[in-house]
Amino acid sequence: MLLIRGEAGGTTLTGTLYERGERAPRFKGAPDEDAPYVWVCDEFYQVESGGTIQKVNGEEVNVAFETPMPRGFDTKDQATEAAREHVRTQFARIGVDPVDVELTVEKSETETAEPQ
Repeated sequence: MLLIRGEAGGTTLTGTLYERGERAPRFKGAPDEDAPYVWVCDEFYQVESGGTIQKVNGEEVNVAFETPMPRGFDTKDQATEAAREHVRTQFARIGVDPVDVELTVEKSETETAEPQ
């Protein structure tokens, strides 16, 4: 299991990439259990009012969350690239430039992270 984390604007988003042989979560909308790699991460967007208040670049932003949409992939490269793009997109949806997002990938059972 890999944790793919994006940090920018003083906030962090982390999703989980289940690797070949690991048991991905099972719930409505989950991809076919035969997918060797499964990415699961929150999806959110900025709203005018309501939602959850999040500090981004020192300003309060109202954020609404969507139900996570798990996605299945055939290869690790496809899965990690889609995960990186997903994290950058979520930050863009709350007004953070995707190029400002610092991405890291770490094995869930270790403390060390690799900059990506």
